[in-house]
Amino acid sequence: MSGIHLIVGLGNPGRQYQNTRHNCGFMVLEYLADRWGIPLRLEKRFRGRWGEGVALQAKQRLLLPETYMNLSGESVRTVVDWYKISADQVLVIYDDMDLPLGRIRLRANGSSGGHNGIKSLIQHLGTQEFPRLRIGVGQPKGEKDVVGHVLGGFSEKEQPCWSQVLRVAAEAVETLIQQDLSTAMNRFNALDICPTPSSSA
Repeated sequence: MSGIHLIVGLGNPGRQYQNTRHNCGFMVLEYLADRWGIPLRLEKRFRGRWGEGVALQAKQRLLLPETYMNLSGESVRTVVDWYKISADQVLVIYDDMDLPLGRIRLRANGSSGGHNGIKSLIQHLGTQEFPRLRIGVGQPKGEKDVVGHVLGGFSEKEQPCWSQVLRVAAEAVETLIQQDLSTAMNRFNALDICPTPSSSA
């Protein structure tokens, strides 16, 4: 069993951001909460949506910061302090433009890669040493700018692939929890989830 004591999904609160690429972390965590039967509710002391319950024969704690992306670390820090969790026991799930849709990547640590949510976590946790699951959303196509890309939703053509990504990302998290990070990395980091033209649409 891994030593993960908190799973965080990054995103922005509000209906306008609900199904955007930048909210992949929220969507994966919501999928896991539903899969595990753990209800999520607003928890003011943690400044986020929070769920706690037993799944995979262990206590699972789920957090979706409601601080907006660039202040995510403030919310995570309150939970880490409350439960006395170390940074390496926190798994963070978020979107990554450097990976195409249909690819996911687990890592034990690393820099922010320009991601504002991860920048905030590094700042507030005081370390880069926390595991993360990056969810590929691809680069903007044509004249679309970066902001328009990440704050846009998946196209109708991309939806079937995104549905598969959600399922596989959940399996990757479960493998990490039930076994360990290196096993999950070996199984999922090289996986092309949507080996069809729709994965690059």
